[in-house]
Amino acid sequence: MSDPDPEGSADGRLTLRRAEVATLTLNAPATRNAMTRTMWEALPVICASISAEPGIRVLIVTGAGDTFCAGADISEFAAVYATPESAAAYNAAVRAGQAALRAVVQPVIALIRGACVGGGCGIALACDLRFAGQSAVFAITPARLGIAYSPADTAQLIEKVGPARAKDILFSARKIDGAEALSIGLIDRLCPDHALAQSVSDYARMLTQVSPASLRVTKATVNALSPIPGAAATNLDTVDREIAALFSGPDFAEGRAAFMARRKPVWP
Repeated sequence: MSDPDPEGSADGRLTLRRAEVATLTLNAPATRNAMTRTMWEALPVICASISAEPGIRVLIVTGAGDTFCAGADISEFAAVYATPESAAAYNAAVRAGQAALRAVVQPVIALIRGACVGGGCGIALACDLRFAGQSAVFAITPARLGIAYSPADTAQLIEKVGPARAKDILFSARKIDGAEALSIGLIDRLCPDHALAQSVSDYARMLTQVSPASLRVTKATVNALSPIPGAAATNLDTVDREIAALFSGPDFAEGRAAFMARRKPVWP
């Protein structure tokens, strides 16, 4: 499958290029891809459409230009935080957007250049894997604003770096360069900027060579074993049934036949 013309959502600030390796781009370079409420609200619809499309095998999430995401669009703060009710609605939209990205059934890789801050870091944490260029800089800054990370956001951070390092990142609101981010588990790969896109593409293409059914069930299993507050929960009994079903499914039949014939599998 191939879509040469990416779809636009949220006034064109989110673009999705559908392909076997699809790309979702935060597309607001004039504001360093800062997330507006409209963008957060569009994410669940986009993510549901990706999950429902079997031709998409892997999703890459990135930012336009030389920035991943500078966080929330501060020009909206006066309006979205005007009342407790509007603040609650905005925060719910942020949580729903991140939860939807985490719930995408295919593997999701964040391709990170430049700033990955605040809500942008939340988006990266909602992805399965994070590949960053050497220009990448991370920060989670609610302490500078007199607010605090939600339990869901904090759980995603703890999942990657552990409780003590999560406290350090949140207490200090300091900037973290790519080398430190790799050493503490905040990212999974660190690449020279010029090699980043190719590294992500090569890894994504590798994932297209293995069973898509296996990848989906494996992702569901890992997420069920590391649940995030507020995220869609997958019951372990359900996961066990899905694993059992693989043994009578078409992917296992093809994988077994390909192995015996010493050929590459052609997945259904």
